[in-house]
Amino acid sequence: MNETEVTVVGNAATRPEYKETAAGVAVVRFRLAVTARRWDRERTQWADGGTSFYTVRAWRALAGNVAASVTLGEPLIVRGRLRIQERERDGKWWFSADLDAFAIGHDLARGTSAFRRVTQVRQPKSGTLESSSSGVPTGVEPFVAAAAGGGAREAVSEISAMGATPP
Repeated sequence: MNETEVTVVGNAATRPEYKETAAGVAVVRFRLAVTARRWDRERTQWADGGTSFYTVRAWRALAGNVAASVTLGEPLIVRGRLRIQERERDGKWWFSADLDAFAIGHDLARGTSAFRRVTQVRQPKSGTLESSSSGVPTGVEPFVAAAAGGGAREAVSEISAMGATPP
C-alpha cells in the first residue's frame, strides 16, 4: 500500500504533550500551524493567506526529544505520513489532517538551534538506570538542558514520566 509522505513547514501551535501508552511506549502530540504566504504586488509586501492546522504525533525516542526541544510558537519542519481523518460528531462530518512524524526539526531559516546528541537509557535487570559520568541517567540530558533553559518543572515531570529519577 502506498502512503502519503509529506514535509510541512510551520509553527508549533500548542505545547507538545508527552505521554506513555499502556505498553510503555512514549508518544508526543502537538498542533502545527501552517500559514501560506504570497507576494502582494499592489502593496509590494508579503501577505498571509489561510492557515492550516495539523495534529502531529511522534513516537518512542523522537517523542522524548521533541518534548525536550520544542516549545509553543517555534518554527518547525515536520516530515511524516499524512492521514486525513473523517468522522461524524452530532450529525456533522468533520475532517482532520494528522501527521505521524518520523523527523522533526527547527526551521533554521528563521533562527538558530543547538544540537545535543542523546544516548539511550539502559535498564539492567535490577531495574535501576545506568548513569553517565555526570551522574545524570544517560538519555536524560535533553531534559536537564530544558530545565536549565527555564522549564525545570516541565523537565522534571517529563523525566518522571519516563521512569527515571530527576537530577
